[in-house]
Amino acid sequence: MPAATPSRILTASLVRGALTSPFKRADRPDAVLPADRLVARDVRIAPGPLASYRRICGFPESGALPLTYPHVLGFPPAMRLMTGRTFPLPVVGLVHTWIEITRHRELHPTDVLELTVYAQKLTPHRRGTEVTVVTEARTGGVLVWESRSGYLSRHAAHGAPPLAAVAPAAPELPAVAEWRLPGDLGRRYGAASGDRNPIHLYPLTARLFGFPRAIAHGMWTVARCLAESADPGTIRCVRADFRAPVLLPATVTYAADGAGTAFQLRSGDRVHLTGSTAPTDGRA
Repeated sequence: MPAATPSRILTASLVRGALTSPFKRADRPDAVLPADRLVARDVRIAPGPLASYRRICGFPESGALPLTYPHVLGFPPAMRLMTGRTFPLPVVGLVHTWIEITRHRELHPTDVLELTVYAQKLTPHRRGTEVTVVTEARTGGVLVWESRSGYLSRHAAHGAPPLAAVAPAAPELPAVAEWRLPGDLGRRYGAASGDRNPIHLYPLTARLFGFPRAIAHGMWTVARCLAESADPGTIRCVRADFRAPVLLPATVTYAADGAGTAFQLRSGDRVHLTGSTAPTDGRA
């Protein structure tokens, strides 16, 4: 398979999603997830897109693959899965709510990967229905990296919401850095990652989905926070929860605890992102 270029997202998938979304109802009580597992074999990492990704997120120019990058590589098959006829939720309007990433060994730009994407479960949410999508990376048949993401399809919720769906207030962490985010950040990250969701591109396209301005990619905020840590190469796993969108342009504060295991992104009193990390266990 040729080198993976995540910026070349299949336009056909986005068009298919836009066409099929009006015919899907997220509040159907009998909704069933497809059993399909989409597999991309012999995925080779293209140097150009990887270099662009490192720059826009603030990772070192060389060295091990950033912890978040296999998620970018898995975006095309994830889009194909979520825009397929048998996927029960409308892809238009899906909101990325959380992500968990674990790497089982250090990955390198020269690694050849096999990527597997599948939908794991549907969960009632206080604002609708949430689906968990899993991405796995293997080399030589061995699982070396995996992620789980929550995507929310918003609709009127019936009955009492699960307690787990109500996020507790986040304690304020000490401020570490202030970042000024330009209005074109979504377009620049979209070019590097391939995620050209219209809510991230322009004020006009964002307003079509209820946002007053373009919003930053959640995965950019996670990656940028990880890149800011003292040694991003030592992080083995991360859990991040997306609490509020970052409207572009913006000035945001990166905050972290003294141990470097908890982090936040906020502006004023509004918390956009909370997260926690764990270091390597010596087996990387």
